[in-house]
Amino acid sequence: MPLMPVKFTLQKRVKLAQGLWMCYWVSVMVGILIFSLGIFFKVELRKRSEMMDNNESHLVPNLLILTGLLTCAVNAFGGKVCHDSLDPMKFAKWKPMLKQYFVGCLVFNGILLAVALLCFLMQFSVYLTLAEGLKNGIRFYKDTDTPGRCFMKRTLDMTQIEFRCCGNNNFRDWFEVQWISNRYLDMSNDEIKDRVLSNVEGKFLMDSVPFSCCNPGSPRPCIQHHLTNNSAHYDYDLRTEELNIWTRGCREALFSYFSSMMSSIGGLVIFTILLESADVAGLKYLTTSLESMADPENPECESEGWLLEKSVKETVCETLAKIKALVKPNQVQEGRSLPPEPRPQGPYKDSSQQPVVEQG
Repeated sequence: MPLMPVKFTLQKRVKLAQGLWMCYWVSVMVGILIFSLGIFFKVELRKRSEMMDNNESHLVPNLLILTGLLTCAVNAFGGKVCHDSLDPMKFAKWKPMLKQYFVGCLVFNGILLAVALLCFLMQFSVYLTLAEGLKNGIRFYKDTDTPGRCFMKRTLDMTQIEFRCCGNNNFRDWFEVQWISNRYLDMSNDEIKDRVLSNVEGKFLMDSVPFSCCNPGSPRPCIQHHLTNNSAHYDYDLRTEELNIWTRGCREALFSYFSSMMSSIGGLVIFTILLESADVAGLKYLTTSLESMADPENPECESEGWLLEKSVKETVCETLAKIKALVKPNQVQEGRSLPPEPRPQGPYKDSSQQPVVEQG
């Protein structure tokens, strides 16, 4: 017995075909949106690739670009089938492909589900990548003359300005590294020399941050040097001057930006799965209602459409049986002897009848 049968008249079939055609092209637009978001996500990752420890995070945007293109192709084909469904001559050429198309849609929905899960699960990987990448970026901030690190200072400064953050975890991360190059230090100055010699690793450390950490909303000019020394500035208290510099770490700011983007894209992919499933179910009703018409030459006659030709249990059992039949290897039956090997053909049936050639 068919699963969820529905009676259709000509008017219902026409309305279903028109509605499906619109839904399929909405799905095409969603596919274009997924493709565009994948490119945008990839560009954003590349812009900050110097502050990211590896390239594993590019897996998600690459999959989004691919699934966006596949969504456009799959739904454009479904829209064309719906457009030609009410013309018997045009529908006849699509009919042999529909079974493979439905199977492909099920596989494609599984791919979309995997991509949606990756959008949520890969967020932890992005967090670890940012943590290690920003740590190295702060360490290489001063190396503006080193090949491969020339633009690290500019990238990190622009990031801190754009995302209103400072350091990796907070602004105190700048106190632990030498972020001023030796070429800009006056080693003849006794104060600088003593500070370098007092450090075990010979680094020039100070309680200062780059200018990009300054908060333009502060009511007083930015204080970026001697942040922990209240007596170094007039009417200054580190505990109350929270608006002077950004207190939020860049790891938290960047992760919030990327995680919100990935969560939004994951939600869009889940919506695409639901929309795709509705489109496939509607197309199944449309095609089965057209195939079950008693008189195909009379479009006014009623017909019946369904989701599955048999019940779910019977369909699953039949599918599993077909799969087992395909993967089952050919085996020789036990107890069955192999056919005898063919004997050499010649003018004599028995080797004893062959003439003996005398030697000598």
